[in-house]
Formats: sequence, C-alpha cells, structure tokens
Amino acid sequence: EPGYREALRRKAERARKRRLRLQRRKEEARAAKEEEAARAAEREAKIDQWRAKCIQEVEEKNRERELKAAADSVLSEVRKKQADTKRMVDILRALEKLRKLRKEAAGRKGVCPPPSADEAFESQVESLKTLLKNRTELYEAEERALRVMLEGEQEEERKREMEKKQKKEREKLLQQKLETDSKLFGDPDEFPLAHLLQPFREYYLQAEHSVAALIQIRHEWDQYLVPADHPEGSCIPPGWVLPSLPTNDTWATAVR
Repeated sequence: EPGYREALRRKAERARKRRLRLQRRKEEARAAKEEEAARAAEREAKIDQWRAKCIQEVEEKNRERELKAAADSVLSEVRKKQADTKRMVDILRALEKLRKLRKEAAGRKGVCPPPSADEAFESQVESLKTLLKNRTELYEAEERALRVMLEGEQEEERKREMEKKQKKEREKLLQQKLETDSKLFGDPDEFPLAHLLQPFREYYLQAEHSVAALIQIRHEWDQYLVPADHPEGSCIPPGWVLPSLPTNDTWATAVR
C-alpha cells in the first residue's frame, strides 16, 4: 500500500530511539549508582579514618595518663623514703645529743664510762651515718631521674600540642586558599578539563607549576612596585583581589 514503507521506517526509527533512550537511561542510572557507591565508600573511609584517629588519640592520652600516674606514684614513694631517711638522721642526732647530756650528767656525779664504750658508740653512729648518706644520695638520684622523665613527657606533650596547632593552622590556610581559588576559578571538583575558563585557570596558576613562569611573572610585577604614598600608583596586594558581591539580580545572574 502507498506509504507503508515510510510508516514502517518511522516505526522502526521510533523503536530505535526508544531503545537508545532506554539504554542511555540505564547507563545513567548505573553511572549514578556507581557514583553514589563511590561517594558512600569515600564517606565510610573518612569515617573509619576519623574513628581510628580518635581511638589513637584516646589511647595516647590513656598511655600518657598511666605513665604520669606511675611516675607520680614512684616519685611519691621516693619522697616518702627521703622523709623516712631524714627522720632517721634527726633521730640519730638526737641520740648523740642525749648520750652527750647523760655522759656530762654522769661525769658530774663522778661516773665515767670506759673508752671502749665511747669507741663502740662512735663506730655504730658513723656506720649508720654512712648508710643514711648512701640512701639519701640514691633517693636523690631516683628523684632526679623521675623529674627528667616527667619533664621529657611534658616537653613531648607540648610538642604534640604545638604540632596539632600548626596542623590546624595549615589546614585553615589551605581551606582559605581553596575557597579563594573557588571564587576566582570555580570549584576544581566540578571543573571539567574542557571548561571555557580552563585556559585562564592554567594561565593564572602557571607559576605554581613552572619556576620559569614564576620568575617571569615576578619580573613583570616588580616593574610596577611603588611606595605606599606614590600619587600615581598603589602597592601590589599581598594576595588575590576577590571580586565584590553582586549588587543587583542582573549581575548575580551573570556571575552564576
């Protein structure tokens, strides 16, 4: 019949387009599913990394606390031993003074102890003094060692705190740089290689990848260096000059 071939061709073309449309939708759905799975895996990895970091920090703090508690306990024990030694020295001095007073009292009564008794007492006292002196020196050495260890731990803790602070500062500066670059050149995560602004982005960031370009750009900038009070110019800004916010809806539409 007339027009049958044309109708059949249009029907086949519609079927082909429908198959392509369904295939494209299927591929888009698969790509979206894969992208979502990748994002989920990335989120899980970040969560696991954050959890491991938190656990490590808690374990380090617990170890530091246990070590400090053990050192404080040992230091307290050493100080107690030092106090006991000092008390023994005081008792020994009191015994020497008491014997001297009793010897003087006995001498006034005409009673004198034999020289062997004095020698035995002096020998015993000197032996005890030597023992207490050795113990005092030993306890002082232990105290110095513990203090050095505690000071080392405190220094390590201060160093770790300083490193954490510096890391936060670096992350803050990096975030500010990313925000500035995003305002100037767009979000790099959503910036395809074939984007219209890609050549401009490469031009303005070429100094980050080439020393020769950095020297050339610096040379060009140095030609316009002027004092702050120069009437025909101004100083070069220390960083990027960010664009002002849109003042009306038309400008905002053009920026977007």
